Formats: sequence, structure tokens, C-alpha cells
Amino acid sequence: VGVAFYLLSVVRSELQSRGWFNDKPAPSLAQWLDLVALGTVADVVKLDQNNRRLVEQGLRRIRAGKCLPGIRGIIEAAGLSLKQMTTRDLAFSIAPRLNAAGRLQDMSIGVACLLATGDRAGELAVQLDELNQERKEIEADMRDEALSYVEDLSLEGTKTGGICLYRADWHEGVIGILASRVKEKSQRPVIAFAKTEQGELKGSGRSIQGFHIRDALDAIATKHPGLLLRFGGHAMAAGLSLKEQDLARFSEAFDQQVIDTIGASVAEQVVLTDGEVDQPITVQLARELEQTAPWGQGIAEPEFDDWFEVLEQHIVGGRHLKLLLQPALGEPVDAISFNQGGLLESRKVHCAYRIEVNRFRGRETPQLIISVVMP
Repeated sequence: VGVAFYLLSVVRSELQSRGWFNDKPAPSLAQWLDLVALGTVADVVKLDQNNRRLVEQGLRRIRAGKCLPGIRGIIEAAGLSLKQMTTRDLAFSIAPRLNAAGRLQDMSIGVACLLATGDRAGELAVQLDELNQERKEIEADMRDEALSYVEDLSLEGTKTGGICLYRADWHEGVIGILASRVKEKSQRPVIAFAKTEQGELKGSGRSIQGFHIRDALDAIATKHPGLLLRFGGHAMAAGLSLKEQDLARFSEAFDQQVIDTIGASVAEQVVLTDGEVDQPITVQLARELEQTAPWGQGIAEPEFDDWFEVLEQHIVGGRHLKLLLQPALGEPVDAISFNQGGLLESRKVHCAYRIEVNRFRGRETPQLIISVVMP
């Protein structure tokens, strides 16, 4: 979207130099900045100085209501506030709904939503929201099966290198998300497979630092000619296709490639933070942090780590942990850990977290988004 935006800019300048707009106004390219912001964030493009400026201006237009009816419709269907849109909303709420159509049915539904006007845009946005809910339910079932398998592996102390996962009933549109979730849990390179309508196995892989997964597939293809039908990708993510009868042979080759490259021990998860918060966690602090946005690839949102006392905890939505935590300074603060799965056993916990403004029924409060509960 950034390249397309600047191509339009150059074309407009060239047409202006040729007198094309002498009898009519030149088009304002600012009208497309909502799409530029959405596409830049959704495709995890690095927010260098230039891209960050484009995203910021696009968000300004969205918050002002100057966005496509389809984008507005998706925001409303997701239950978000138009005036408070952030890069996190674009990445984790808007983009997944657009992508859900392509994962489960037909990607043209998302395109049609962005092109639609009037009531049609809202109708398609609701359809995308329903597809996204279906995608999440499918993913949750697949993830539970996969994580159960990983736990049974007892990774520590074994020679397990890479992890290959396959179930005949898995949906190929969700295996990339599944591989990412298992990779985060296991700290090993993971490839999840599903069967296509053509009878082949389609794999989607996610990797960890130190293991270039696309180069690994290239090495396997060289050592085992004909094993891979197709493959491609980059350092952290890749895709491939192979015959179902070759899965066991590929799994062995992939496992050995990981061991040869990074060894068989489970990688230690590294969490980089900005340290402790040396003041009470208040809504004012949350607002101040919010105003330093946008955040994204290459310019991470501020993340902190502290010890807390757990005052209350309960599961919401079946798998998310809602907490009331007491920091060293100030009043108790609400927190949530997504996909935590179960209650914490310890009364004292060390967490890595972000601070956000939680807006509910006109009331603003600080809330911690916990990324990691550390031992």
C-alpha cells in the first residue's frame, strides 16, 4: 500500500505537469490514507519514520470518521470506538476480520466490503465478523489438540528439534495461526499441516530467532530431491506443500535440520522490557503512553515488568485470565492475560505487560495487558 500510494503521487505530479488537471481539481490522495494505514500495519511493515507518518495520518482520518464505509462497518461490528482507534486495533481486530474471509471462504468478501457503500458495507462487515468468530472457534479447537500434543512431547531433555503437526480434519486457512501459537508455547520451530482439496499436504511454518526457516526448507529440498513439491517464505515464516505419504520423512528431515542448526535444547524465551514503572499506574499515565503512538513493527510499544500481588483472578471467555493486581505503588489495577488457560498458583507474580486505557460505558481506567507471566 505504501508503494501504491507513492506511485499514485508520482502519477498525479506527472499529470499536473502535463496540464491534465487544468479544468478540474487534482485528486486528494489523503482520502486513501485509511487504507494505507490499515495495509501497512496488517502486513507488519516496519514503521520507519516515513511509514510511521503515513500510519499516523491514516489513523487521524479514521478517528475523524473520514474512512471507507467498509472500514467503519468493521470497526462497528468489532465493537470498537472509531474515535479511539489504534495500531493494535488495526492489527488484532480489523485485519483478522478482513483475512477471515480468505481463510474460510472467499477473500473477495473482504475486498467487496472495502469497496462497498451505504448499508451494503455494514452487511458485509457483519458477515466478516461472523466468519472471524468461526475462524477463532476452529483455531481454538486445533490449538488445544496441538498444545496437548506438544505437552506430551516433554520437550525438555529430549532430542526434539523442530515440531511438525498434522490432523486430517484441520482447516488449511488456520494452520499459520496455529503454528504461531505452538511456536510461542514450545519455543521451537513449528510447521502445521492440513490436507488440501487436491490431496496434498499444505504446511505453514513459524520460526524462532537463530533458525531461518526458508533456508532450512531449501537445505532439506537439496538433501532430499523431490520431497518438497513447493516452498517459499523468509526467516520467520514459510509455506510448503508435499505428498501425504512423505510427511513422516519430511518430519524427520525437518527435526534433524533444526538440531543441526540450533541444537536440540528448548530455546529460552527472551523478554525485552523497559523495566519497572517507578510511579503509580494511573489512567493519566496510560493516556500519556497512548499519546506517544503509533507503535508497530520496528518501534515496539512500551512494555514493562514488575512484581504484583494477585488480589483476584478468574477465567473469562473460556481461556483468558482476568486479574486484579496490587502493584508496589498506588491503587490496585485491572489486568488481563489472553489465552492464559488457567489460574495462577502463586500469590506473587512477575509479569511483563503493557499499559492501556480501558474505556467502558464512558468510564476510563488503566488496564494491564500481560504478555508473559515469568517464573
